[in-house]
Amino acid sequence: MNLQKLPVLRITIVAFALGLLTLSSGRPENAQAGTSAKDLAASLSAVREGAAYVRLRLEVKQPADTIKISLQLQIKERRTRTATDLIYQVLWPKERKGESVLLHKSGDGPSTGWLFIPPDKLRSLSASQMSDAIFGSDLSYEDVIENFFGWENQTIVGTEVLNRVNCVILESKPDKSGNSSYAKVRSWIDFRRVVPLRVEKYLPSGQLARRIDTTRVASDDKGRSIPADLTVRSSREDSVTDLDGSRIRHDVAYTDREFTPKDLPEISAPPSAPE
Repeated sequence: MNLQKLPVLRITIVAFALGLLTLSSGRPENAQAGTSAKDLAASLSAVREGAAYVRLRLEVKQPADTIKISLQLQIKERRTRTATDLIYQVLWPKERKGESVLLHKSGDGPSTGWLFIPPDKLRSLSASQMSDAIFGSDLSYEDVIENFFGWENQTIVGTEVLNRVNCVILESKPDKSGNSSYAKVRSWIDFRRVVPLRVEKYLPSGQLARRIDTTRVASDDKGRSIPADLTVRSSREDSVTDLDGSRIRHDVAYTDREFTPKDLPEISAPPSAPE
């Protein structure tokens, strides 16, 4: 993979919501010398637990200087050690308002989901569709729902100074269930703040599928460190996706009904969410 030619994905403030990307992190306490790989991964995973609400803007540029898609989204999520529920909903533009994605993952089982297109098209998403793009962007459903810090196999494979920050390199591998399209993920962790500054995702072939670099670290509404600006390079050579968001609220109240296909047509923010 020629990373110099890969597209760029930038995310501001709400990196946690893309788990993407699954990259949300925090600092319940500074990591201590002698921390094991499993303990480090557990710390990174634990701070993602709970309920949250996020607003952000998504722009897809194809080619890099032409905006093809521009969306304003709201994200509802709740995470525990054993299960994750996510809802992504389009708020703007008017012609796409109401498009929604519901994703669910329990334990090591496969991810499942539903896609709603107004006014009345509702279809399920199978495990095999988790590598498809979400809202036509450079993100996949899998990138959003998957938490590789929660995988069983965690190893510290080295150290490196990245942008003048001392990092430990954490390698995460899924179990043999085959429910992830990635064979391994390597994360460069700022040991002091317990924040991933770089993440690389590899396919079973050994090919580097995605590189995510944190270019700025900020504090969330709980005072925890999170990746604020990210740059993601993937294998799509003609596409760039920008995501910008500044509103995030934790400890919001959700009902089970909100995370059901039947409720997808409803667009509402939790009472405690920011306006």
